[in-house]
Amino acid sequence: MKGIITYLDSVSEGGKTYVHVYGRLSNGKSFLCVKEFSPYFYIRESDLGVARRAKLEEGFEVEKTEKRNKNLEGVAKLVFKTKRGFSSAYKVLHKVIDVYEADLSPQQRFMIDNDLYLGIEIEGECEIGERVDCVFVEPKLKPADSEGAKQVKLLSIDTESDKGNNKLFCIGLYSQDFKRIFMVTNHKIKDVVACKDERECLVKFREELLRFDPDIITGWSVVDFDFVLLKQLFEKHKLDFDLGRNNKNCRIRIESDFFRDSSIDVPGRQVLDALALIRDPILRDAPLLRSAKFDSFSLQDVSSSLLNETKTIKGKSRHKEIEKLYYANTSSSHAKLARYNLQDCRLVYEILRKTKLIELAFERARLTGLTLDRLRGSIVAFDSLYIREATKRGFVSPTTSYKQKERRITGGFVLSPKEGIYKSVAVLDFKSLYPSIIRTFNIDPLSYVDRPNKKEKQLIIAPNGAAFKNSEGVLPEIIAKLAAAREKAKKEKDFLKSHAIKIIMNSFFGVLASPSCRYFNLNIANAITSFGRFIIKLTAQKIEEKGYKVIYSDTDSVFVEFKTDERKALAKAEELQRYINDFYKSFVRERYSRESYLFLEFEKLYLVLMIPPTRGREQAAKKRYAGIVRRQGKEVLEVVGLEAIRGDWTDAAKEFQRELLLRIFRGEKVERFIREYVSKIKQGKMDDKLVYRKALRKALDEYTKTTPPHVKAARQLDKLETNVIEYFQTIAGPEPVQKLRHKIDYEHYINKQIKVIAEQILSLIGKDFDSIVRNSTQKKLF
Repeated sequence: MKGIITYLDSVSEGGKTYVHVYGRLSNGKSFLCVKEFSPYFYIRESDLGVARRAKLEEGFEVEKTEKRNKNLEGVAKLVFKTKRGFSSAYKVLHKVIDVYEADLSPQQRFMIDNDLYLGIEIEGECEIGERVDCVFVEPKLKPADSEGAKQVKLLSIDTESDKGNNKLFCIGLYSQDFKRIFMVTNHKIKDVVACKDERECLVKFREELLRFDPDIITGWSVVDFDFVLLKQLFEKHKLDFDLGRNNKNCRIRIESDFFRDSSIDVPGRQVLDALALIRDPILRDAPLLRSAKFDSFSLQDVSSSLLNETKTIKGKSRHKEIEKLYYANTSSSHAKLARYNLQDCRLVYEILRKTKLIELAFERARLTGLTLDRLRGSIVAFDSLYIREATKRGFVSPTTSYKQKERRITGGFVLSPKEGIYKSVAVLDFKSLYPSIIRTFNIDPLSYVDRPNKKEKQLIIAPNGAAFKNSEGVLPEIIAKLAAAREKAKKEKDFLKSHAIKIIMNSFFGVLASPSCRYFNLNIANAITSFGRFIIKLTAQKIEEKGYKVIYSDTDSVFVEFKTDERKALAKAEELQRYINDFYKSFVRERYSRESYLFLEFEKLYLVLMIPPTRGREQAAKKRYAGIVRRQGKEVLEVVGLEAIRGDWTDAAKEFQRELLLRIFRGEKVERFIREYVSKIKQGKMDDKLVYRKALRKALDEYTKTTPPHVKAARQLDKLETNVIEYFQTIAGPEPVQKLRHKIDYEHYINKQIKVIAEQILSLIGKDFDSIVRNSTQKKLF
C-alpha cells in the first residue's frame, strides 16, 4: 500500500527506541508506522579504547563497518538502545575524540538508512488506531512515488476573541468541501455550532479537529496568535491540549525575534503558518508569487493583492467592530461575526491554493527527504542529500559544530556600471553559475585537498589556491542529478518542481559558506566565488575582444551594448552566446581536463537602458538601472534597484520616477510634467500617495541608540496592530496616519522624495530640477 510521509518522531520506551512515521495513504486513510530503530553514531576504530573506558550512562554495542572518514581512516559504529543513552554518550565522547554523524536524530537516521524521501510503500497488517485510521507495527517500508500535496488534508483555522484575549468568541475551520464555526452563543445560525460557554466551545472544537484528522493545519499568524490563545484557554479550563495523533499535549515555542518564526509541535500533524510562508524570502520567488506586491503582510493586503478579495471587517478599528458585534448578542450580529471568522479561514486556504506554496513545500520534501517542518532550512536539506550520497560511497560525515569565521567570504566580481543612457543593451546571464562552477571544477568537501602537492597533475587549483581532486565528488554528482531532473521538469512544464530544484541547488554555496555547516571551510566557499570572479572577468574580456562594449557586470551576468537596431542586436546577442559557450567548452577541457557545465544564456534585450549616478557619488551604483524591454510585442518599463520598486519610498515618489523615465525613454519633454507634479503635491491633491510605510524590526522599547521616523510615529499609537507603520511627515515631525494632527510638510516631500529622484535622472540629459521648478514660479510672478 502506498502512502506519503507527513510527520516523523521517535520515542524510547521499555529499553528500546522506536521511530514513528505518520502520513496519509493513497486511499485517503491516515496511518502510523512503528519501527524499532537503535540510534547510533560513528567513531574512529583507533578510538574504541577511549569509548570503552569512558563513564557512560548506558552501554553500547560495537559494529564493524567498511566506512571511512575523509582522511580514509576506518570507523566503527556505536549502537545504543535509547535516545538518552545515545545523547549522553555523545556529550561525553565528543570532548575527547572525533564523533561522526551524532547530530542526526533517530528519525533522520532512519530515513537516510532506508533511502526514504516522501513517498513510501508499506507492506504489513493494518490495525485500527485510536487517532489514526491504520497502525502498522514493524512493516516493510520501501521508497515509492506519491501524489504529494494532492494526497493530504489541509485545514485552515482562525479564532476570534476580545481585545485582551480574555474571552473566546468563536473558532472557525475551513477546508475543501468543509466549513465549521464553533461560537459561544445562544442563537441558531447556519454553519455555526452553538456552545453554551467557552469550555464547551473548546471541547467541541477539539472533537471536530480530531474527527477531521488533518495532516496540515494552517492560518495567519496561526502559532503566535491562534495556538497561543488556544493553549491559554485549554489550560484555563483544565483541558488536555492534545490536538495531535497521540495523547501528548502540543508544545509551543514562541520567538520574540522578528526574524525567527515561532513553532508548535502537534504530534502527527504539521502546522504551517501561511504568513511565515508568504514572507519567506526564498518562497517569495515562487512562480506564482514573485510578481505580487503587498503594502504589508496583513491578511487584508495579501488577500486583496492575490485573490482580489478582502476581509468582511477591515480597517484599523476592526477589533472594536468585532467586540461590538459579539456583545450586541443578536442573531444577525453573531451571524455577521461568524461570516467574518469563516472568511478569514477561507482567505488563508485560498491564498495557499492560489500560490501553490504547499505544493512547492512538498516538492522540496520529495527531493530532499525532509518533512515539511524542516524545509525552510537550507543546511538540513544539504545534509540530507549529501550524507545520503556520502553514505553510498562508504564515507561518514563529521558531526555539526559551529565554527567561527576567521576571514570573510569573498563576493562575486562586479564591474562598476558606467552611468548613462544606452541603446540596444543585451543581458547575458550564466545559468545557475555557482552550481555550474561546483560541477565543472569538482568543488566538494570530500574532493578538497588540505595540503596539496603542487607537482601533482591531477589536481584542480582554484583562483584562490584551493585544490580539489579531479575525480567526481559527491556534491557535483548531486548537482548533476538535480540539473537533469530540472531539465526534465522544464520539458514537462512542471514549473513547481523546476523551481524547487532551483532553490535547492542555489542554496549549496550559502550552506558551504555557513559556519553552521558540518563541512564549512572558507577555502572551499571562496573557491566558488573566486572561480565566479575569474569567469565574469574572462567573459567580459572575450566579449570586448570581439569589439563590443561591456557597460556593466554583476555576480553572474554581463551587459553588452550593441548600438544598433533591435533586429541586429538580437542576432548579435545570440551569436555572442554561442561564441562564449564554445570558448568555455574548449578552455575548461584544455586547462582542467574537465567538461564545462558553464552556460551563458541570452536573457533579454533592453531597447534603451539608463544607469543613473548615485546620490552623493560620482560613480554609478551596482544593480540600479531601468530600461525598456519588449514583452509579447509590447514595450515595457523594467526597473531594478531604483526607488520605483522599493518599499521604503512613497507612492508619489515611485509614480513620479516611473512616469519621468517613460517620458525620457520616449523622447518626450519633461519640464511641464515635473512642474505639474510638484504643483499637485503643494495643492494637497496627492496626500494619499505621501504615506511612508516602514516595518518595525524589533520591539519599540528596543530602539534606544536611534529613533527613526517610523518609530517616532509608532510611539504615538494607542496600540500596534501591525509591524508595518504608516505615517506622514508633518510640519511637527512624523505622525501616524491614524492620528494625523498637523499639516503635511509638502516641502519635505518635494525635496526629499521628488527632487532627489529627478536630479539623478535629469543629470543624464543635461537638465536641472531647481531650474525647471524655479522657471514655473517665475512664470506665475509675471
